[in-house]
Amino acid sequence: MAENSGYCAPYRRRREGKTDYKARKALVLSGKPRLVIRGTLKNMTVQVVMAKPEGDEVLVSAHSRELGKYEWKGSNGNLPAAYLTGLLCGFRAKAKEVPEAISDIGLHSPSKGARVFAALKGVLDAGMNVPHSDEKLPDEKRIKGEHIVKYAKDLASDPEAYQSRFPKYLKQELPPENLLENLEKTKKNILSSFKSGGKKS
Repeated sequence: MAENSGYCAPYRRRREGKTDYKARKALVLSGKPRLVIRGTLKNMTVQVVMAKPEGDEVLVSAHSRELGKYEWKGSNGNLPAAYLTGLLCGFRAKAKEVPEAISDIGLHSPSKGARVFAALKGVLDAGMNVPHSDEKLPDEKRIKGEHIVKYAKDLASDPEAYQSRFPKYLKQELPPENLLENLEKTKKNILSSFKSGGKKS
């Protein structure tokens, strides 16, 4: 590299593909809490974060691994789990009197119907105000996991493929064809825990 070329190396987290600093600056300057949604192949995390001079403060948080406490037996990384995690975080935020936030999906591609938007739908259904575009949200059938149920039914004639594709469900004694019922039960348990003053954080 030539001396005094004017080249400035990107910040480390930008080089690692973890942070878009331009977008983050705009979010921080809004002065509002950020709804931070992140996902891996196996899990989803939803947090409400407030930027402060000394660093970010997490106001409330929910992780898809917590869903088991509400009798969720499906995968923690699928679209219905993302919705339930968002719902849980949204209720926790409302309980802490945090009524609104702006979405922060990081470097996730804003693809229509993606898991990050399923999580956002859960937050919205909990009653939080988050500016969004309805066209990005998954339809109700996918949020309920109807596409998973259909896939399971299609595989039922091939026991080996069925067992290979749904080991977690079967280990939890949940036939994937019953996913819709399990989602409704989990959702009801989350709602009940907040109505009855159960654990909210």
